[in-house]
Amino acid sequence: MIITSAYIEACLEELNAPKPGNVHIHAAGHRMTVADFTRSAEVSAPLLCRFGARLGERIRDATAATWQAVGQNTNLGILLLCGPLAMAAEHGETPAAVIAASDLEDAQAVFEAIRLAQPGGLGSADRHDVHQPATVTLAAAMAEAADRDSIARQWTNGFADILGPTLTSYAAARLRWPDPSWATLTAFLEFLATCPDSHIQRKHGPAIATSVQHKANSVRDALAACTNPATMLPELLAWDHVLKVKGINPGTSADLTVATAFAWRLGLRFT
Repeated sequence: MIITSAYIEACLEELNAPKPGNVHIHAAGHRMTVADFTRSAEVSAPLLCRFGARLGERIRDATAATWQAVGQNTNLGILLLCGPLAMAAEHGETPAAVIAASDLEDAQAVFEAIRLAQPGGLGSADRHDVHQPATVTLAAAMAEAADRDSIARQWTNGFADILGPTLTSYAAARLRWPDPSWATLTAFLEFLATCPDSHIQRKHGPAIATSVQHKANSVRDALAACTNPATMLPELLAWDHVLKVKGINPGTSADLTVATAFAWRLGLRFT
């Protein structure tokens, strides 16, 4: 139950943060609402965190439950990130060890989850296409996409982007400000400023993804220097509106943020 509740808490905490371009309590967007994400967290939690279940099974079944509940892809990236984290906490291992122990059966189940979720801009691939039967492990399949997808990269680098400096920044922000939503925003901006968001890049191209990244750098620095982050809310919501009008959604950065909040609750660190 502790892992399950940690997962739900992380999902809900992310929705409280005013993340520009992404769905949150201050504004819906991209034909999705806070209620969609809340329901997705509730129905996916018991399956993703099911004790003793295989990695691929967790992700596939949680994706299916989400799709049945809300009829759209609200959390595939979250599930792909939080599945290994949940198993790592359950078994007292690292996410890298969980991934290394997965096999073709897990890969096939994850391929099924991806096909079911129909993530925007998925397309096809020359090798290890999810529309075909899995012929390699998840580690090998994710390695093919790691250079263009931040979620896949976590599966190849031991979740270093989540469990390293960003987790440290998130933990420090939780100590600095009583409202955890600002720690969540800190992590979100860290991801968005460090690397072009994969979801934006797939849907809108590298130029727009880089432009958003540069803006995130300045907002991140302003937040870090701010004594009272609530004073930044009008600026954040103005940028949020601009992004949503243009259909720009930093969804990958949001998924990584949920995983960071989840890892913090589980006491995981990069090793």
